[in-house]
Amino acid sequence: MNQETQTFMENAVAAIRVSSVKQGVQGDSPEAQKEQIERYAEAHNIHIKKFFIFLESASKDEQPVQEAIDYCKSTKNNIQVFIIKSIDRFTRGGSFFYEELKMQLEANGVKLIDIYGVIGQQQVNTLEHLGVSFKWSVYSPTKKAEMLEAERAKDEMRDIMSRMIGAEIRYSRMGYWVRKAPMGFMNDKIETPNGKRTILKPHPVESTWIIKMFDLRCRGTLSDHQIVEEVNNLGFRSRVMYFRDHHDRTKIIKEKGGKPLNIKGLWSYLKNPLYAGINLVNWTKDSPHKGKFEGLVPIEMFNKANRGKIAIIEEDGEIKIERNVQARYQIKKGVRNPDFPYKRVVMCPCCNKPLFGSASKGRLGKYYPAYHCNKRGHYFRVPKKDFDDTVEKFVRNIKIAPGYTEALVKAVVERWEKRETESQKDKVDINTRISELQAQAKLTADKIRFLTSEVAIKYVEADLVNIDQQIAGLLAEKEKTIKEEPTDIRMVMAYIKYFLEHLEYLLIDSPDPVARASYFGVLFDTEPTYQELVSGTQKKAECIKLNEVFVLDQSKLAAGPGFEPGLPRSERGRLPLADPAIEL
Repeated sequence: MNQETQTFMENAVAAIRVSSVKQGVQGDSPEAQKEQIERYAEAHNIHIKKFFIFLESASKDEQPVQEAIDYCKSTKNNIQVFIIKSIDRFTRGGSFFYEELKMQLEANGVKLIDIYGVIGQQQVNTLEHLGVSFKWSVYSPTKKAEMLEAERAKDEMRDIMSRMIGAEIRYSRMGYWVRKAPMGFMNDKIETPNGKRTILKPHPVESTWIIKMFDLRCRGTLSDHQIVEEVNNLGFRSRVMYFRDHHDRTKIIKEKGGKPLNIKGLWSYLKNPLYAGINLVNWTKDSPHKGKFEGLVPIEMFNKANRGKIAIIEEDGEIKIERNVQARYQIKKGVRNPDFPYKRVVMCPCCNKPLFGSASKGRLGKYYPAYHCNKRGHYFRVPKKDFDDTVEKFVRNIKIAPGYTEALVKAVVERWEKRETESQKDKVDINTRISELQAQAKLTADKIRFLTSEVAIKYVEADLVNIDQQIAGLLAEKEKTIKEEPTDIRMVMAYIKYFLEHLEYLLIDSPDPVARASYFGVLFDTEPTYQELVSGTQKKAECIKLNEVFVLDQSKLAAGPGFEPGLPRSERGRLPLADPAIEL
């Protein structure tokens, strides 16, 4: 190529665009466009000064190619040509956006060229035979074709989106999954009568964290903050999300996630019906559908964990999601008043709502505690002593239904074995997590040797301290579990047998008044009124179902020291284990 040829070579900018980050990162579309443009430029004696690559849609109001056009506007860049593969790579906003963008280039003396030749460079003056020219008399013969192509590109985008989104909506309503898998799940493509479709299946690691949240919430022995701590000890970390540069989508500028569980995150996971296998998204018109996949927990477990705030109800094959299913006074809120423990267990005989409890002060300064209900248009009041005497008299008439003991023993054994299995699994998970953190700490320490920046060393040292703190916490938790004595199932069975034979110990003689009231409430199908206790007409439960409240320790089924009742013919603080053994 001689010097004269180089003098007439035009400088150009080339714009390459793909519709998504996935297409640009995993596919070869940008490279294919670049090769085609380079061959076109070489054949037409054009020097490409700069390539602009856009990994985003061009159907929105803010057009991505505007950045490249702004580059052409600067006179110091000396650009004469703007090359694109085709009009649909330039914009999908239709003829309006196409004409506006092209006019910006023409106003700065830059020609827009596509490699297929749809955009013509010829200008026709309808008054050329008269030797005059006006702005309106000069036009491009290919303008109509260009406008049609721009509209076709827009219509194609609408057709593509309609087919894709329409299919996703349809399959979503059929119970399949069409999005990124949420925490605890992973996507799995399977063959179905509707073709190869995506469903959710449990993530091998994350699903154990989600199940643990529901399990601990259902037990009711730990507060939500304690549940968060337990799940974090198993290694919970939120998923990492990457944020890309707005102008160059191949660059990751920030990442978010990798954080331990917090209380708000726990509540968010617990109220998500997807973990019970119920698909509820906007595309289902807010109508819940049973997914084509199994949830991580049963519906009963989901409802129990949410305690009436949100419930999944299945009737006649239809699924409904209701919120605040129970009245506020029926939801256990953790309100503990040892002076008036029965105010949420026994109802007012006039309005069938919870009683109030307070102590009024007499003229001589003496207080008179009583249960009452006087704020709902009626007056009801019973002194606390008379109330407690009525409860005690009612309890002493209660007997266990024949044949219930064996069923309860069997249920306790099954629950005990399940929790022992979970406990052993948790210990293994803690050991695995400690090994992972130790390996991570070693890698972090090795990085310091290759760093020279004081700022970088400071951040790495902070990460190392954080890892050491996590390891220390897990080791302390592991040491705590080692020191705990294993549960003696014979002792548990002895307690169950004794309590069934002496209900008055739990319901009357227990030192904890709040626990007494909780045990008392288990006896009934529905909350009794005070008058029903007096008359003895309240229907008793056919059987006392095993409830978490009977757990004698927050983490074990055995009771703590000092809880054992005094028994005749045996040393105080010990149960009569010499009684006939229970077959397990």
